[in-house]
Amino acid sequence: MSKIKPSKGAPYARIMGVGGYRPVRVVPNEVILEKIDSSDEWIRSRSGIATRHWASPEETVTAMSVEASGKALADAGIAAEQIGAVIVSTVSHFKQTPAVATEIADKVGAGKPAAFDISAGCAGFGYGLTLAKGMIVEGSAEYVLVIGVERLSDLTDLEDRATAFLFGDGAGAVVVGPSDEPHIGPTVWGSEGDKSETIKQTVPWNDFHVGDVSKLPLNEAGEVKFPAITQEGQAVFRWAVFEMAKVAQQALDAAGIAPADLDVFIPHQANMRIIDSMVKTLKLPEHVTVARDVETTGNTSAASIPLAMERLLATGQAKSGDTALVIGFGAGLVYAATVVTLP
Repeated sequence: MSKIKPSKGAPYARIMGVGGYRPVRVVPNEVILEKIDSSDEWIRSRSGIATRHWASPEETVTAMSVEASGKALADAGIAAEQIGAVIVSTVSHFKQTPAVATEIADKVGAGKPAAFDISAGCAGFGYGLTLAKGMIVEGSAEYVLVIGVERLSDLTDLEDRATAFLFGDGAGAVVVGPSDEPHIGPTVWGSEGDKSETIKQTVPWNDFHVGDVSKLPLNEAGEVKFPAITQEGQAVFRWAVFEMAKVAQQALDAAGIAPADLDVFIPHQANMRIIDSMVKTLKLPEHVTVARDVETTGNTSAASIPLAMERLLATGQAKSGDTALVIGFGAGLVYAATVVTLP
């Protein structure tokens, strides 16, 4: 017989507040066209993106996260000192160690919470939300700060016609806390590692560090390019359109929610065509508000869902208490979907 006392957490968890930060600089497609042979019409028709935000040197991963977190804490009415854990999802924090979550926790004023980073690409927010829910129900933390943050402009090859226009920067954060009712549904998540080459970093850091030019991509001037994100666009598009709609439906089924019961759909903001195809495949009713933040924010990977959530609430397109389906998918290939009540 076990001598270990059972944990005593909350019966359920919920999102209590959300905050976002977009860098000051707005970058229109015309800037992207300075380096690639394309057009504004082509970019809009292929992705739906008109503008994106790029961070200045001062708008670091930490700085953007602190701004978004402060707004989320204020929205939740929770003091930073009450935060028991900080989870940061990012692929664009360039220090291997320490985790940027520890620095963010300190600058937010959270005291001495558990703090760690996760790398789950564009599904990272869903992964972090699921971990936070588990902590609260298990009892290891009462309130958890979940952050998705990216400076993908640092990992963008502006000469790559397939990806130069896609990526933007920003940070989104939510405070997750205890609840007497279920406001975060079961998570449907997973990975398809056999497709890991479809979205990847061009070269690993150690190849770049060693400096063996034979292994490194070069620009038109023959200079070594910094590692960047590349993808097989058509393969990723087909996977996202056909497979992720199935995952979204599984998340609805797991939560006992029919499409007609939804108020809001917040998919990862990867591409407008993917979003529209998922809406059609899921047969979402016209009353369901669909996040299309990608038009002015671009693809911000782990930050895209909380940023889109924050904007819908701030503009009144969605309201507190609405039932929303959220799904993230990307490099790995990984995915995570769940149904939540908006804060």
